[in-house]
Parts: sequence; structure tokens; C-alpha cells
Amino acid sequence: MGRLAQTEGLTEIQREILSTVRSFVDKEILPVATELEHKDEYPTEIVEGLKELGIFGLMIPEEYGGLGESLLTYALCVEEIARGWMSVSGIINTHFIVAYMLKQHGTQEQKDHFLPRMATGEVRGAFSMSEPGLGSDVSAITSKGAPAADGSGDFLLNGQKMWLTNGGSATLVAVLCRTDEGHPEGTAPHKSMTTFLVEKEPGFGQVKPGLTVPGKIDKMGYKGVDTTELVMDDLRVPAGRVLGGTTGRGFYQMMDGVEVGRVNVAARGCGVAQRAFELGIDYAQQRHTFGKPIAGHQAIQFKLAEMATKVEAAHALMVGAARKKDSGQRNDLEAGMAKYLASEYCKEVVEDAFRIHGGYGFSKEYEIERLYREAPMLLIGEGTAEIQKMIVGRRLLEEYRSQG
Repeated sequence: MGRLAQTEGLTEIQREILSTVRSFVDKEILPVATELEHKDEYPTEIVEGLKELGIFGLMIPEEYGGLGESLLTYALCVEEIARGWMSVSGIINTHFIVAYMLKQHGTQEQKDHFLPRMATGEVRGAFSMSEPGLGSDVSAITSKGAPAADGSGDFLLNGQKMWLTNGGSATLVAVLCRTDEGHPEGTAPHKSMTTFLVEKEPGFGQVKPGLTVPGKIDKMGYKGVDTTELVMDDLRVPAGRVLGGTTGRGFYQMMDGVEVGRVNVAARGCGVAQRAFELGIDYAQQRHTFGKPIAGHQAIQFKLAEMATKVEAAHALMVGAARKKDSGQRNDLEAGMAKYLASEYCKEVVEDAFRIHGGYGFSKEYEIERLYREAPMLLIGEGTAEIQKMIVGRRLLEEYRSQG
């Protein structure tokens, strides 16, 4: 472990968990990541190993069979895993968000039913807000959940969702739909949304009556993990699978989940940037030009200095955002800042490492080529950089409201 991105004030248990995860990354992920990524192959053996380590239950309370750890511990584990292969951290992230939403907002029956099996990884989570035509404008969703006409109390869901990470492999999907029943005319859009807990079989095609997962979306990077659409056609969901048992709370529940998810994305950016720095500084000492290692040239030293500073700054902001949430305080400002800075710096550090590699950075034989294709996803995942700046700007105006 190098000097960068150290975290002060960790407990012995936290240090032990991180050491175990780092060792797993070095031995089980890094040696195979690029090969699996080029094949766009799901990392089954890696996922099974993470189940055995208890990572899927890291933040699930001990009473449900999890480890009951903090968001900080989780984020630092994600940072380590993304350092090995960002796609693997994506497999965990959506699962973690659904488990968090259940823990915070679920009924007791929902917690008892899902959380113990989520802690072991038997039940795997995905969540779905976005749709083909709305991008980051969540309030404009058109998917609908309406009470079934047979008086059963069930809901029928209709619509098309987009960009589901783990859409094929997940067995539990938290789906945000509009539920206008009982709301007066003129009700704000975000007050007429509900989160439904949809149970399904893993796979593609029609995975249950009324629910189709068409197939994997072919992506530039972020391969291995399956990203899908979700098509609902009179998908029947029992009333007991409305998250929290009450309609109209879905937008708030999802935003709470995304808030911690943004800390996760910041952690991913930190991990990818760390790996890019490691690759860059190692290659700079191996490659010779004009009679000496290129690390001896001032131009390369400047790049390394800038890269290291960005790695350190992004890590510090991410840790601060996680600790704020763990303290029970609102952290949308800090999470937005951390996600924005970490994703931007990740892109820049990866590009500098790519430049250090010269022509070899363009070759698929070198790991930096994979990172170069992975980094852009962080600029748009969990809300674009522009959305983060809007969130941060609005919160700053709230905090510093003019008294004039």
C-alpha cells in the first residue's frame, strides 16, 4: 500500500476489513479483470468470493445477518474494489442501495423477508428510476402503477425503464413509478411516486408474467456487469411490496438511496484514479527515453505531482461525505461535491496516466486502456456532473441565503 489515500481514525475492525478486501483485489480481481472486461464476461467467481467475504451484507444490520458496518467502511471497500475493476463495484452498488432503502424505509415484514437473504447475496438488488426519454429529470417519469381492477389490492405496473445496473442478474428490483390515485389535481409530481419491490428470476427475456428484460446494452466500457432495460406490461405487484407500505413516498426514498449511492460513485472514482496513478508512476520508472527513465523528465514529474494531488483531494472529500452521513446529518451537499470532484479528477488522472504510457496506452495489452474507457461512466452515473453542480449550487444558496 502506498502513501496516498490513507484514512485516519479507523478502528481495528475497519483496518482488518480493508486489508482483507485489498488482498482479495490484488489476488483475485487484478490478475483477471482486463481479460474478463475484454470478453464482457460476468465475473461469477469474483462475485462468489465477495459473498464469502460478507461484502453484500456489509451495511446490513447484524440482526439481519449483516456486518452492520458504516457507510465509510463500505465506501472504502468500494474504493479498493474499483481499484481492481470498476464493474465489480457496480455489481455491489445497486444491491447496497436497495438494501439501504429497505433498512431505512421498509416495513418490518419487508426487512425480515429480504435483508437476511440480501446479506448473504442470495437475493441480489437493482434499482430503477431512469427511463429512455427523461435522463436526469426523475420527476418526469411516465411509468405508472395503478390499483388492479379486481379489488385484490395489488398494483399493475406499466412502462419502460432504462439503465438498470444488474438488471439481468438481480432478483429484486426497486422500481419507481407514478401513482396518481387519490392525489388531488395539481399535486407536485414528486409527491405522486411510489417505489415498488419487484421480485424476479435472473436472466433475460420474459422473466415473469408482465416483465421483460430485453438483454444487455452494449457499452463502451463498464463491461462485465449487465446494464439493461426493463419493460413492464401489466406487471402485478402485491400491495405488500410497496416500499414502506404507503404510496407517494417513492421519490424521497429513491433520493435517500441515491445520496449514499453518490458517495459510492465518488469512492469508485477514487479507486480508479488510484489505480491509474499506480500504473502511471510504475511505467514512468520502467520506460526509458533520451538515456534515462521518463520519470527523470520534469514534464512527467509534473504530471505525477498533479495526479497524486488529485487522488488525495478526491479521497479526502469522499471520506468527509461518508462520515457526515454516518453522523446522521444531511450530506447531499458533501455527496454532490465528492461525486463531482472524484469523477472529474478520475477522468483527468486516467488521461494523464494514458499520456505517460504514450502509444502503449492505446494498446489493449495495457491495463490503462481499460481504465480510459471506464472513467467516463462516472461522469454520468448517479446523476451527471452538471446535476451535481446544480445540487451543490442550490444547497449553497440555502446555507448562505442573503440577508440583504
